Amino acid sequence: MRVIDQEGKNLGVLATEEALRLAREVGMDLIEISPAASPPVAKIMDRGKYFYEQEKKRRAAAKKQKNVEIKSVRVGIGTSLHDLELKAQQADKFLKEGNKIKIDLSLRGREKYLDKKFLEERIERFLRLISHAFEKEPIKKGPRGLSLIIGPKK
Repeated sequence: MRVIDQEGKNLGVLATEEALRLAREVGMDLIEISPAASPPVAKIMDRGKYFYEQEKKRRAAAKKQKNVEIKSVRVGIGTSLHDLELKAQQADKFLKEGNKIKIDLSLRGREKYLDKKFLEERIERFLRLISHAFEKEPIKKGPRGLSLIIGPKK
């Protein structure tokens, strides 16, 4: 295995027993850093310090993540233009906050069997009212109607 000492110097490729002996001599542990590499890479260092550094990296990565909520807006076939405008304003607000929006076209009874192009046109009519730039995913058919997810443009 390839061994790296506590200062970060490469000691070369050594047998496992030899690497363990070197680690014991300096009062440290031999930690396998990259087992998938050829040859595997191990480092001579304190075990507690290694786990502390790993936890520190994990926390730093978690801080950089941004939670994106999926907000929902429901419209129907017969929703009036004024109501659509109000829901579009609400969608604009959600997009400005950086959230994704799930737009549901809820269908009841015989409405579920209407022409798919007609139903998609109803969703497109709502999308034209949204002033904020967005990216959209394909429209999906569900048990209660059509739905589509849009997110803020990057």
